[in-house]
Amino acid sequence: MGAITESDGTISFDVTVTNTGDAAGKDTVEVYYNPPYTNGGIEKATANLVAFEKTDVLEPGASETVTISFSVEDMASYDYQNAAAYVLEAGDYVISINSDSHNVIASGTYNVPETITYNGENGRSTDVQTATNVFDYAAGEVTYLSRADGLANYDQATAVPATYTMPEDQKATFINNSNYNPEDYNNADDEMPTTGADNGLTLAEFRGLDYDDEKWADLLDQMTVSDMDALIAIGGYQTNSVDSIGKVQTIDCDGPASINNNFTGTGSVGFPSAVMIANTWNTDIATAFGASIGKMADEMGVSGWYAPAMNIHRTAFAGRNFEYYSEDGLLSGKMAANAILGAKEYGVYAYMKHFALNDQESNRLSMLCTWSNEQAIREIYLKPFELAVKEGGTGAVMSSFNYIGTQWAGGTSALLKTVLRDEWGFQGFVLTDYFGVYGYMNSDQAIRNGTDCMLVAYDTETNHVKDQTSATGVQAMRQACKNILYTVVNSRAYDPENLETGLMTWQIAAIAIDVVAGVILIALEAVAVKNYSKRRKA
Repeated sequence: MGAITESDGTISFDVTVTNTGDAAGKDTVEVYYNPPYTNGGIEKATANLVAFEKTDVLEPGASETVTISFSVEDMASYDYQNAAAYVLEAGDYVISINSDSHNVIASGTYNVPETITYNGENGRSTDVQTATNVFDYAAGEVTYLSRADGLANYDQATAVPATYTMPEDQKATFINNSNYNPEDYNNADDEMPTTGADNGLTLAEFRGLDYDDEKWADLLDQMTVSDMDALIAIGGYQTNSVDSIGKVQTIDCDGPASINNNFTGTGSVGFPSAVMIANTWNTDIATAFGASIGKMADEMGVSGWYAPAMNIHRTAFAGRNFEYYSEDGLLSGKMAANAILGAKEYGVYAYMKHFALNDQESNRLSMLCTWSNEQAIREIYLKPFELAVKEGGTGAVMSSFNYIGTQWAGGTSALLKTVLRDEWGFQGFVLTDYFGVYGYMNSDQAIRNGTDCMLVAYDTETNHVKDQTSATGVQAMRQACKNILYTVVNSRAYDPENLETGLMTWQIAAIAIDVVAGVILIALEAVAVKNYSKRRKA
């Protein structure tokens, strides 16, 4: 391990790897930091993965020097109790090369002379808007394990809960379909947008146009309220066509280890699961995997891929660990970001999922309230998604079934607007997880809080926007549609050679079946009438 240097906020050093075995192979350089800790201060782990690199194939006795680099600010901890910001505390940071999170091979020290608080105008370089507390409501009545005094509160933090009843003040903020009324959230100062205008524009003209360009308003003016509602409401395995703006229908398919059309039965070859890909510690493999998915999706006429999945392995026994990369946020995020970049090479937009804190399967459809403090949310559970946005440039997101505190994740403005869009700079659209309603999913709450499209291919009681008359409601519909359109027009669907305006094969087949069934019913009815007439005469 070479000397640690820092320049313009970037830490760098070289690591020489030698194959001391008798067979050729690759190895991983795992880099961890151990930050300074004050007893009772900001909670910190002693081993934090901050970077990793994979060597080339090394023959026995051969060596390779790998250069490691990462940002100083990557070692900041989130202080949710006092600063409500990321904080890089003064002191010595031990940076080490490990064989795993427990065993150090070599180490050096980097000193931070003065504490840096990333707040106000002094935000982290990767954030569009400075991060601050937005999830205080989700901390709940929980005793969080503390490192203070050698984990002195371990017994209290791991004890069986004294009650499983939600406190009254939290019940008062709990929302589901029984008590959600969009009119309660209308703003009297909102102005009704223009709808149904004849501006002569088509969506294809907006390919490559900046998200914030004022011309989008003229295109959106052409959509009727009915157009917007249909685009929002029926988003299962597709995005709807919109005649008024010349938007073509696109096909989206499930993953995460392949690309499969549930309607036509057409599917790709399958790949190793995400956890296997993460075990390689090889981002080139993740990129190649994503590119393979993208190429096959393009050949199948598919524009959207319901993947990668990147929730955290909170337990080895979680039901969908095979879909998720790791128990570590950085490893998960790096792998996912590269898979997304691979698919994007073929114009396929990936839906990173399930956003967020959907880290268990049990009761996830039963209004499962997930409690966590803001530090854990940001440092662990949101980390993979953050990297997928900032480094992978994902164009779509699938939200999750669970609640964060007392708010459904798919209807949580703090998550889908403040963090995802304002802080991370995401430009694209958010789709629900499968829209089975389950007593709490509804499009009005969703579109007003950052979700844009409902993952369902048929009508339910709540996938259509109920409030289509208020200025607030129509503005939310308009914004949701813009987000969908921006992603779609910049996808493979709008490559000139791929533009198709007709129905999908499965829809044509469904119509044909309906027609045949109708003809048969009419024929049977005619026979029945004829036989009845004969019996009546007799």
